[in-house]
Amino acid sequence: MNYSETLEFIYNRLPLFQMVGSAAYKEGIDGMIEFDNHIGNPHKAFKCIHVGGTNGKGSVSHTIASVLQASGYKVGLFTSPHLKDFRERIRVNGEPVPEQFVIDFVEKHKDYFDVIYPSFFEVNVAMAFDYFKEQKIDVAVVEVGLGGRLDSTNIITPVLSVITNISIDHINILGNTLQAIAQEKAGIIKKGIPAIVGEFLPETKDVFINKAVEVGTDLEFVEDKTECKFIGTNNTDGTPRQAFEINGERISTPLLGSYQKKNMPTAWFAVKRLQKLGFKITDESLLEGFANTIKLTGLQGRWQRLQENPTVICDTGHNIAGISYISKQLQETPHKTLRIIYGMVNDKDIDHILPLLPKDAVYYFTKASIKRALPETELREKARKCGLDGKCFATVKEALETAKKEADKDDLLFVGGSTFVVAEVI
Repeated sequence: MNYSETLEFIYNRLPLFQMVGSAAYKEGIDGMIEFDNHIGNPHKAFKCIHVGGTNGKGSVSHTIASVLQASGYKVGLFTSPHLKDFRERIRVNGEPVPEQFVIDFVEKHKDYFDVIYPSFFEVNVAMAFDYFKEQKIDVAVVEVGLGGRLDSTNIITPVLSVITNISIDHINILGNTLQAIAQEKAGIIKKGIPAIVGEFLPETKDVFINKAVEVGTDLEFVEDKTECKFIGTNNTDGTPRQAFEINGERISTPLLGSYQKKNMPTAWFAVKRLQKLGFKITDESLLEGFANTIKLTGLQGRWQRLQENPTVICDTGHNIAGISYISKQLQETPHKTLRIIYGMVNDKDIDHILPLLPKDAVYYFTKASIKRALPETELREKARKCGLDGKCFATVKEALETAKKEADKDDLLFVGGSTFVVAEVI
């Protein structure tokens, strides 16, 4: 098989959450343990940092990986989902896994798929760990796929566990209360492994404390230990960055969303904790890693500016917390007319998300080309009940092209609502 045939094989043979949603979710890690044993437990060959949470996992994971790269470590980075290419999920020092490795891994193990019937994500995790071992990496930053307690990545014993925050998402799998979701996310907290929590709520703080006491480990809350001030934005070398002061230390990041004021202290505190754990990270490499996250790791889709005149921005935020930040930032960004190209998947909390969107915008309702996509006509009907109106478009491309044609150079165009919508414009 070539690369495209290999992808077609695993997409069609294995349940893929990106495509079918909760039907692809395989609860428990027993199957992952069995698969990992089958390939020789590659995750034991390197150190790991485990990153979970509802929002901000990607930004925090990429930033930590960037700092470690800037410090001279050979760094594996495992994230999900991908935007354009499956290989984005598995990177070493920012470079995606080669196509040939993907081909060879699937060819080598595909007969075993008929024995344990793994999920797509289990194969993905196994492939990542096998590649990291082959590459003889020093450390891997491993982002949780879904939840934590029963996530396939939870077979690792990390040197540090990081939980970014908790908000409502994937209620059909993780539970419909903040406490229930926090309980699942807290599952990555392990005995003797230091853990940090970025943001907490009154409803979730005790969940984390109780879990840390139960397993016997140190737990720190970033919000209790840091003070973060937004300094401003700059563009000194052609790369727009926003600057923050965290506990008196000034850092800058090319990640431009206002929500990064929450993510950056978490990443910064995690790096400081890694220093205490013996990682050789200088103050200079910390600053370099933060300032060059996109360049070093290839992160995309976080308040990403696609063009000017008119300004086109995209963002992958798709749940209540993420959309709340995005809506506020859209309203604070200078513009003549706000035009929103929007699509959603059918298993999100649509009725609670839509009321958060700006009322004074022109909407272009659309859908991504995946099975989970909510039909654009249905999305418009739901939106109308929330005081939002606009036209429908069968494809994201058509919606964006129409918005550009109708826009003045001083307008602001936003593309979002789903990772899969964003994937079609970057």
